Amino acid sequence: MKHDPYERLRREALQVLRPPQKLALSEWVEGHVYLPSSIAAHPGRLRLWPHQREIADSIGNPAVERVSVLKSVRVGYTQLLTAAIGHYAVNDPSPILVVVPAEQDARDLMVGNIEPTFAESPVLRAALAADDGGRDTLFQRRFPGGSLKLVSARAPRNLRGHTARVLLLDEVDGFEISAGGEGDPVTLAERRTLSYGDRKIVMGSTPVDEATSRILRAYEASDRRVFECACPECGALSELSWGMIEWKPGEPESAAFRCPHCEALVPERFKPEMVGNGRWRATRPEVLGHHGYRMNALISLLPNASWGRLAAEFLESKRSPETLKAFTTTLLAEPWRDQSGDDLDESALASKREAIGLDRMPAETLFLTGGADVQKDRIELTSIGWAAEGEAMVLAHEIVWGDPLEGETWAELDDLLRRDFPHQRGGTLRYDAVLVDSGDGGMTDQVYGFCRPRMARRIFPLKGVGGFKRPLVERSKARGIVLQLVGVDVAKQRLLNALQAGTGWRFSDTLSDEWFAQLTAKRRVVKYSRGQPVARFERIVGKRAEALDCVVYALAARALVGIAPERREAEVASVTTLPKPPNVIRSKWLKG
Repeated sequence: MKHDPYERLRREALQVLRPPQKLALSEWVEGHVYLPSSIAAHPGRLRLWPHQREIADSIGNPAVERVSVLKSVRVGYTQLLTAAIGHYAVNDPSPILVVVPAEQDARDLMVGNIEPTFAESPVLRAALAADDGGRDTLFQRRFPGGSLKLVSARAPRNLRGHTARVLLLDEVDGFEISAGGEGDPVTLAERRTLSYGDRKIVMGSTPVDEATSRILRAYEASDRRVFECACPECGALSELSWGMIEWKPGEPESAAFRCPHCEALVPERFKPEMVGNGRWRATRPEVLGHHGYRMNALISLLPNASWGRLAAEFLESKRSPETLKAFTTTLLAEPWRDQSGDDLDESALASKREAIGLDRMPAETLFLTGGADVQKDRIELTSIGWAAEGEAMVLAHEIVWGDPLEGETWAELDDLLRRDFPHQRGGTLRYDAVLVDSGDGGMTDQVYGFCRPRMARRIFPLKGVGGFKRPLVERSKARGIVLQLVGVDVAKQRLLNALQAGTGWRFSDTLSDEWFAQLTAKRRVVKYSRGQPVARFERIVGKRAEALDCVVYALAARALVGIAPERREAEVASVTTLPKPPNVIRSKWLKG
């Protein structure tokens, strides 16, 4: 048989034209994505954990339109998201839109994860190279056949004018309720994908509040997959939950897994084996095209997610409702379920009054803050003492009667704020920080005029701002006045959690029954706005709320005190009184 000299050439040419073998995304990631030392304790080729592989394959599966991940921290989700971006940039070029809560989150993701990972991975290195036309920016990159854009969910203009086939949403429970008043940012982002029949929407987040959690609603609409680990003793599969972790009293490092099937106590050293033999199980297999995954830090193989480490963090966090909530949501991936809709019992709170006050300051008091509410015929002031561990003691509620438009009323408030109070340890205390409400438009100028010459004493005007995702207190960027913006919903939620838990707050016997009625004047409710559940505080009909407002302001003022507890302990133990503040000459306006 005569040999065809062109056969080899033809065969090689056809081999070049043959499409590459299809790989599951998990296989492609482990073969081509490399982690730099700047973001990984073990740099080099990315090795996915058992619980990550199926999630990666769902993200890369064209038959799956939606992937929703209800997760904790420390499970490698950000690395997985970065690898998915690399896959779509190289293997399936498409317009990619990544939406995160704030612009700083977009910056951190691009600079801290995407750029270093792409630079370290040879296959990805050229994908985000700067274009010759200079059209690329920090948050927008173009590559052959597609583009990558990172945006903040806060500004509606970020979610307009861009179409995307691949939509990646990270930390959706951290998104604002409405993007600039134009509606739910998740809905606005999803509309950008409607022109693509083969779109991909990947949503991931740690949950926050059960009543308003976006990621919980997305997971509930999916096929609800859970990761089950195999017991080394009996082989039965279980989704690891916090109730299955036990340790000896006072020894969190002894934490182990109690199998709910055979009741064997499995030490930590078997954890890699348990996770390695684990599997995902869809609890609603009838749902097609929407894969949902739920996972917590108990299955993470990172050293800082060991059961012993988590047990120690739990013991530390259960001291207050705020820290326990953070542990529950960020590490256990469980949305916080509270009973905030239930009214507080004002009589039960009033029954806790004790013999403390400004003239009977408890020995553990180290700081003193005040919150002042301005009304048309009076100024109300609440004084709160603070212990080193954060315990709050409401020591007094005082009223300065008079017209706030008259300087004499403010002069009397100033006299109250200049007082020195004897401390049981021998020294004295005075107000470390005071916030005065300027929200009433009719009194704003008077509040500014009072606070401006007293800022050296940390007496500042405040403006309350709503929203549960705001900082407790931050300085306004407006020029001309040091105005403090107080997250009133955040402060009320913190107070409400503590009062419901019955921890962290003490009350003076000088406080009246009416004061406790006002302290409990608002309840947290969840109502729907544009189809989305929105939490807010509303006043109970027939109740006034000045006491609650003053407490909120004094609570926020504590965040403005930067003195170390150790230093203050030394000061209050000294019989020498604290240095007097510089004299302030009152303006003619104040003498009114």
